[in-house]
Amino acid sequence: MTQHPTQAVILAGGQGSRLRPYTDDRPKPMVEIPGTGVPIIGHQLAWLAAEGVTDVVVSCGHLAEVLDEWLTQAELPCRVMTVVEREPLGRGGGLKFAARSLPRPDEPWYATNGDIWTRFSLREMADFHAERDATATLALARPRIPWGAVETDEFGHVLDFIEAPPSPYLINAGVYVFSPRFVGLLPERGDHERTTFPRLARERALAGFPLPQGSYWRAIDTAKDLREAARELADGAPR
Repeated sequence: MTQHPTQAVILAGGQGSRLRPYTDDRPKPMVEIPGTGVPIIGHQLAWLAAEGVTDVVVSCGHLAEVLDEWLTQAELPCRVMTVVEREPLGRGGGLKFAARSLPRPDEPWYATNGDIWTRFSLREMADFHAERDATATLALARPRIPWGAVETDEFGHVLDFIEAPPSPYLINAGVYVFSPRFVGLLPERGDHERTTFPRLARERALAGFPLPQGSYWRAIDTAKDLREAARELADGAPR
């Protein structure tokens, strides 16, 4: 039987420079999804708790005190502790730093970037991870291309215009399942996507879990992303 993780790390230490002015006085995960009254991290904690997570470690950096104050005052669905990077460690270093505070180091764990708003079954992803005996599994999304596409025939005649079609490529969705041994493979400083992941891929120990059809996923990187998230919410996107 698969051991579904009950602990997770949220990476919340980035500057969020592309989301200014929203991030002038708060870290990116504290930016509110319009129409919800709840910051990104609030949605993430609700999702993680609904998927069986009882303990979350949040890796903070930029304006950590703002996030810490909100966590102190909010009614949280699970136990949350924060750790603060006194100097930037990079995504891989930040993951390792936070993972050292997980309450059950000998068990698997989830992780997510602090700017991801999504809903899908993490338990299904954990099953996928276990079936492949992977050291790490990353969720894969197929985002829509932000430009219209043009369809032509073999003679160069324009046949159709397609508004914001799905990308032909899968991308890293910023949500992960990690086995306990993964922590020891992370760099003390730097980006795991440039070091640890390529090594695991060569060893066939890195798995990719395509998000199920119809799953909602969005990375909140810019003000445009916030506007589109608000529109999607009005159209029935999950809270």
